[in-house]
Amino acid sequence: MLKTLSLFPFSTVPHHTAAASQTAGPAVRPLWLVVLASLWIATVCNLALWQELARLPDVSGDSLALVCMALGLVIALATAGLLSLLAWRWTLKPAITVFLLAAAFGAYFMLAYGVVIDKTMMLNTLQTDLRETRDLLNWRLGATVLVMAVLPGFFIWRQPLRQPGLGRQALANALTLLVSCTLLVLVVILSFQGLAPLMRNNTQLRYLINPLNSFYALGAVAAKPFSRDESKVLPLGEDAKLGASYAAQAKPPLLLLVLGETARSGNFALNGYGRPTTPELARENVASQRNAWSCGTSTAVSVPCMFSHFGREAYDSRPANYEDVLDVLQHAGLAVLWLDNQSGCKHACDGIPHANTSQLAVPGLCEGGECFDEVMLDKLDERIAALDAGRRAKGVVVVMHQMGGHGPAYYKRSPPAFKKFLPECTDNALQNCSREGLVNAYDNSIVYTDHFLGAAIGWLKAQAPRSATALLYVADHGESLGENNLYLHGMPYAVAPDVQKRVPWITWLSPEFEQRGKLSTGCLKRRLDARISHDNYFHSVLGLMDVQTRVYKPKLDIYEPCREP
Repeated sequence: MLKTLSLFPFSTVPHHTAAASQTAGPAVRPLWLVVLASLWIATVCNLALWQELARLPDVSGDSLALVCMALGLVIALATAGLLSLLAWRWTLKPAITVFLLAAAFGAYFMLAYGVVIDKTMMLNTLQTDLRETRDLLNWRLGATVLVMAVLPGFFIWRQPLRQPGLGRQALANALTLLVSCTLLVLVVILSFQGLAPLMRNNTQLRYLINPLNSFYALGAVAAKPFSRDESKVLPLGEDAKLGASYAAQAKPPLLLLVLGETARSGNFALNGYGRPTTPELARENVASQRNAWSCGTSTAVSVPCMFSHFGREAYDSRPANYEDVLDVLQHAGLAVLWLDNQSGCKHACDGIPHANTSQLAVPGLCEGGECFDEVMLDKLDERIAALDAGRRAKGVVVVMHQMGGHGPAYYKRSPPAFKKFLPECTDNALQNCSREGLVNAYDNSIVYTDHFLGAAIGWLKAQAPRSATALLYVADHGESLGENNLYLHGMPYAVAPDVQKRVPWITWLSPEFEQRGKLSTGCLKRRLDARISHDNYFHSVLGLMDVQTRVYKPKLDIYEPCREP
């Protein structure tokens, strides 16, 4: 291969660069920078891939070495081919820098949290706010970027480049691309028998190929608007009307929809967890579904999906964007409000009144640039009173989007009074925490969520003279806490562990709400193990509020079997 590389024609160094060459070393051909950067990225920056391969039972010994060699060559040749398209005087070094930085950041998060990088993870990254970014920063991230990107990048920038004419450089780039692609095809053919079943049976491996995974994911996100018109939101449920329960109501309904964040169903004592994480909810007459599943493994996917009418399988391939259940409630004449204590509603609240509470300065509830979830109950009566009076007289639906158990800084999600389990992990590099400290910090966030839900139910009880009240708490996704070296969430749904997909679904109904809806909490408690999912959310909310529309499907309403005829 070296002989082939030496055939690529380049002109000699111009005379005016001779002085620079004497001080900075001899000028190098762009090809050598492409080769060096590609080899560095394919080997060092893909450490997460090599570690995952070493853990697989499918490969070991000589077969592991051959697979690693084949994949390494594939990555190096693919990277070289891409860089050859950018191997021009003013673009090569910046392009290599971008590749190195993308590889370094990708390597850190894959190594530190066991995540993979696909379009969902890229979407999460693009939608991350400053507060979430701050929770991820630590010296280990800085050290990884320094070693994998800054130091090799510094070396690259120190090398003076030969500057052939435009035609010669174009020919050299074309030859580099041709040789890279040819060798890539040859390697794939020779190693196909070993690589094909491995990649087919372990789909997570394709999301670990660094930084090509990031570039592919970014391209997939950027291409989304071309698959459908993202600028338009089509109407849905414009035929919505209020059902028979509104005909002669003495008290309008008031439904509080609490949208949980990063909550593992299995860590709720209500669902059989061995630790007392939900003492306040245990004192209430609630029904906690034990077999509820999410639409996705990240907020960016699950939130808009669960509020839509499509369901998980159809949501990603939907032909257009449509209004969601909150818009349908408004079409029926109800007052709707969204309160957000996190990074936004992911367009689920675009058509309704909404407010963000995360940057308020309420004493005792807000500190360090963020607020605990109870801040959403502060002055809630005033927020509701500001809604349209005619709509309020019919009924009110309030959505509260929690900060919940958002990681990796779980210890920040609970005030000191609710740190029941100690010691806590206070390091956002979770792999450095003990298992006990990590679970303690996370469980304390559940203890505080329990308190918040208890306080919300208390507030609803205080509205009893004026409203028939109810609460529905459903989380967007779960979380990995180090099982199989996985942390956080966002894995591709097909390979994500159940702890990232199984979510709590808790219902509290006041006696007045039960009566007007002819519902029985006792009946719900007899159906706690029925399999449900976010696909049921749209229809269950419409059913709770007795909103009639053609898009409502009673079979997907989990409350329908417990409604008296």
